[in-house]
Amino acid sequence: MSTREIPQNAAGQTAPRAEHPGRRQLDPLAALRGPHDPGCDVYLTGTVFLDIIFTGLDSAPVRGTESWARGMGSSPGGIANMATALARLGLRTSLAAAFGDDMYGDYCRDALERGEDIDLSHSHTVPGWHSPVTVSMAYEGERTMISHGHTAPERNAATAYDPDAPECPPPSRACVASLVPGESQEWIATAARRGSRIFADVGWDESGEWDLAALPDLGRCEAFLPNAAEAMRYTRTDCPRAAARALTEHVPLAVVTLGAEGAYAVDGRTGESAEVPAIAVEALDTTGAGDVFVAGFVTGSLAEWPLTDRLAFAGLTAAMSVQEFGGSLSAPGWPEIASWWQHVRTRSDQDPASLSRYAFLDAQLTDCGREWPRRRAVPTLGFREA
Repeated sequence: MSTREIPQNAAGQTAPRAEHPGRRQLDPLAALRGPHDPGCDVYLTGTVFLDIIFTGLDSAPVRGTESWARGMGSSPGGIANMATALARLGLRTSLAAAFGDDMYGDYCRDALERGEDIDLSHSHTVPGWHSPVTVSMAYEGERTMISHGHTAPERNAATAYDPDAPECPPPSRACVASLVPGESQEWIATAARRGSRIFADVGWDESGEWDLAALPDLGRCEAFLPNAAEAMRYTRTDCPRAAARALTEHVPLAVVTLGAEGAYAVDGRTGESAEVPAIAVEALDTTGAGDVFVAGFVTGSLAEWPLTDRLAFAGLTAAMSVQEFGGSLSAPGWPEIASWWQHVRTRSDQDPASLSRYAFLDAQLTDCGREWPRRRAVPTLGFREA
């Protein structure tokens, strides 16, 4: 597909769930919901950053000079990228995170809770703790980031043992976790024991060991989604596809992202494999694209789509996200996806075989209207709502 297929700033916007009569949010799990299902589709926890993003730089900043960027925005980042991507795809998302009691913390909390309809009942505000901040600079298809922050203190005893506090982690269809080499996260074991499906990625192993045995929570996961470099290092292979097959000895489903080549997945339970090429786009900012990919794959998995459709959908949502600056606020929702699908099908220069890969969207978009006046989070700190 061509590099200019994804229209920006689609007119339709999705609506919050039941709080606003007459508005509706496309629910990809509607056909699967039952009266005894958990109220939460996906639970996740982590650190929320305030992201400040500079775009439109012609080159990397040079020491001793001042660089001017043609664009700038701010948005909740860190784990907020994943939470927002999940919520915009219609999943009932619950996030547990610490928020500072500063202006940055207030902005991030408001953007997520009121702007994106994310459940923050498991989150808490830390008095006197300032919010972590990341400054990201996008140029030449790459990005450079500078971050500052301090580890949030543990919740005090009065808060931690509040009998009225909601159960954490809550019962949920799925959880998204970031595995940490050498650490076992108790909440993952608790969630898996309660029947939640665990989808996990992993960060760069600073120790250089790249030992799968150092990921004790991997055995509790249904799916593991590393990038190609991580997958090959962990499996001591020189091919990402071979790495994916090797990972299925440790986790039921391995999904390896291949960058501009797309993604490859192997289901060790059935022996099925799938590969979908990436959609070629001119990226403005790749911040959060990996999180959006995971959110798209989780959505398709919970909706019980075929493996190839899940990969295609995850790649599509990630490709759409890099057309806007920022991490969380660039994540697409169903109206943007519907607008893209309608757009590419009306173009005469599209390869029919490439288009057929996304034909599964027709069944998902039957109820996707174009006039959902969804109020989303304000995309720059300092602006107020009209």
